[in-house]
Amino acid sequence: MSDQRGPTGHVVVCGVRGAGLRTVEQLHAAGVEVVVVADGPDPDPVADLALAGWGVRRVAGRPKDALPEAGIAGAAAVVCVPDDDLRAMEIALLVRRLRPDVRLIVRMGNSAVGRALAEVTGEGSVLDVAALAAPSVVEACLGARPHPIELAGQGFVAAELVVPRDATLRELYGPLAPIAVSGPVFGLGSGAAPGPRSGASGLSPGPVPGAGAGPVICPGRDHLVRAGDRVTAIGTLEQFAAHGGAEVVDRLRSSAPARHATGARTAGAARAAEQEERGGRPGLGALLRSLVAESDRPLRTTLLVLASLFALSVVVLRLGYVKPDGSSMSVLDAIYFTVETIGTIGYGDFNFASQAAWLRVYAIALMVLGVVLAAVWFALLTQLLVSRRIERSFGQRRLGALKGHVLVVGLGSVGVRVLEGLLAAGRTVVVVERDEHNRFLARARELGVPVVAGDATDPAVLAEVNLASAAAVAVLTSNDLVNIETGLVVRDQLGDRWASVPVVLRVFDRELGETVADGFDFRYVRSTAALAAPWFVGAALGLAVLGTFYVDRTPFMVGRLAVAARGGLDGLAMGELSARTRVVAIHRAAGPDGGRAVEFPPRSGTRFGAGDDAYLVGPYEELLAVLRRDALTPGDVAPPGRPAGYR
Repeated sequence: MSDQRGPTGHVVVCGVRGAGLRTVEQLHAAGVEVVVVADGPDPDPVADLALAGWGVRRVAGRPKDALPEAGIAGAAAVVCVPDDDLRAMEIALLVRRLRPDVRLIVRMGNSAVGRALAEVTGEGSVLDVAALAAPSVVEACLGARPHPIELAGQGFVAAELVVPRDATLRELYGPLAPIAVSGPVFGLGSGAAPGPRSGASGLSPGPVPGAGAGPVICPGRDHLVRAGDRVTAIGTLEQFAAHGGAEVVDRLRSSAPARHATGARTAGAARAAEQEERGGRPGLGALLRSLVAESDRPLRTTLLVLASLFALSVVVLRLGYVKPDGSSMSVLDAIYFTVETIGTIGYGDFNFASQAAWLRVYAIALMVLGVVLAAVWFALLTQLLVSRRIERSFGQRRLGALKGHVLVVGLGSVGVRVLEGLLAAGRTVVVVERDEHNRFLARARELGVPVVAGDATDPAVLAEVNLASAAAVAVLTSNDLVNIETGLVVRDQLGDRWASVPVVLRVFDRELGETVADGFDFRYVRSTAALAAPWFVGAALGLAVLGTFYVDRTPFMVGRLAVAARGGLDGLAMGELSARTRVVAIHRAAGPDGGRAVEFPPRSGTRFGAGDDAYLVGPYEELLAVLRRDALTPGDVAPPGRPAGYR
C-alpha cells in the first residue's frame, strides 16, 4: 500500500464506546502507541475528553479513508470494537483487504455472523464481550466458589480460603500461590486500627486490609494474616486438600452443573429434563417426578388428605363391613368399595343399607369428603397441567412458590449469557424485562425461563417475582442509571436480607462503579467493559489471556506468555517482576529428551528462558505491563487462549 502516513508498530482501535474506550485506556497504560478511528459521525464527548487526556490521536471519517490516515500500513494490530455488529463486520473485512497480514481482533455479538467472520479474519480473532464478561457475574451470583483453571494442560483451582489462625501464609498454605489477602468483611474493617500481629520475629505483615482498603495484591509467603482474613490462592486439588482446603475440593467435586435447561427446582424434574435433552421420551416415573416437582403446596396437601382418607376407609371396611354371608371384606374388596364410594359410581354389588348405624354415618362422611377432595384435587391438577402448557408456550411460571431463585433484570446480550450460565449451574432463574419486544425473549422461552414484563424499579414487580425469597439478583440493563436505581430499590425491598443476598450491578465506568459501591454499600459492581478489554488488549499484543475475574473490587487477569529469545523477559529472575504480579507456573522449554516440565510453584530466583510458557496472574494493569515487556513483533502472531467468547 502506498500510503505510509502515521506511526508504525502502533495499534489502531476502531470504536471508542464501551469496551473500545477501556481497550484504548489499557493499551495506553501499557505503553503502546494507539490511534483511534471514530466509529460514527457523532463524536462522543466523554471519549473525546479521555482521548485528549491520554494524548491519543483520533481520526474521523469513513473507514476506507480513516484507516489509511491512521497508518494501517505500519500498524501492528487493528482492534474493531464499534457497538454495531454490522459496522464491525464491515470494518473488519475492509481491514483484511487493506492489510491481509495485520493482526486483527473484532468484537461481534452475533454468534452466527461471528463464526462466519472468523473464517475470513482468522481463528481466534472474533471476541464476544458478553461471553467474556458473563462468567464473572455468574460467579458473583453463586457466591465464592472454587474456579477450575487449566495451565499447561494441568488442572489448577483458584479459591478463597478463610484464615483459621494468626500465622504466615507459608505456615498455613505451603505451596499454594496466594494472589490476594482481604479483610474478614468485604470492604469493611473492624473500625479499629489494626494492632501488631503475632508471628515469627523479623517478619513484616505488610499492609493490612482494613476499613476502606482494598486487598493486598500478590503478597509474599511470609506475609502475616489474621484469623478471619480471606486469602485467594491458586493451586492443584491435591495441594488444597493437603493444606487446609479440603472444603474447596468437596465444593468443586459437588458443583457439577445440572444439564437441564429449565432450572428445575428438584432432582426429579432435573432428571426428567435431562432425559428429554438426551433425546429420549421420559417414562412414567420421570413424568410423575416432574409433576411432583412442579406441584405446589395446596395440590400436595389435598392429595395427602385424600390418600389418608382412602387408607382409613380401606381399614374401616376391612374390619367393620359384614357381607350378607357373614364374612368380612377382603383388602381388595375394601379398596374396590372405597373407590366406588369416593367416585360416586356405586352401589350395585356392595352397599351400606344393612350395615351398622356407625358404619352408615361413616359412609355419609366418606361420600361427602371424598367427593369434595377428589373434585378439588382434579381442579388443582388441571390447573397444573394447563399452567405447564402455558409455560412451554410463553416461558411463564407461577412465581409465588419459587424460592432460592436468581433474579435477572435486563435481557440484553450480557443478560442472556448470564441466564445460560446460571441454568448450566442448575439454578432457577426469573427474568424481569421491560421491553416486550426484546429479541432475546424467544431464547428465554426456549429455555423455559419465566419472563415478567415490567419495570424492576417498581416494588410491585419485585414482589411479583418473589424477591423476598430470591437467592441473588443480577441487574444487567444497558443503562447505568437504571441499574443503580434498580439496585437501590432492591436494597430497600430486601431489608435485613441485604447483607446476605448477592446483588450484582452492571456499571460501565469502573471509577463510577467504585464510587457507587462505596457510597451505597454495593458489594458486587461489575464493569463488562473492564472485564472484556484485557482480552482485546492481549489479543492485540499477540498474547494469551486465559481469564479475568474479580477479587473484591479488583479485576485480575490470568495470562500465558511465551518468552521470546532476547526478549525483555529472557534471563530475567521472577523476583525482578512487579511485586503485584504472581508467576503461578512455568512450562519449561523442551529439553534434550524433547519433554517439557511444569514447574509449580516456581522459586523466587527462577529465571525465565527463551521458549518457556510463563503463567501469570495479577491486576490486569500490572500484568499487561509485564506482558508488554516481552511482546512479540508486529509480524508474529501467537494464537490467543480460547475462552467461551472466541470464535
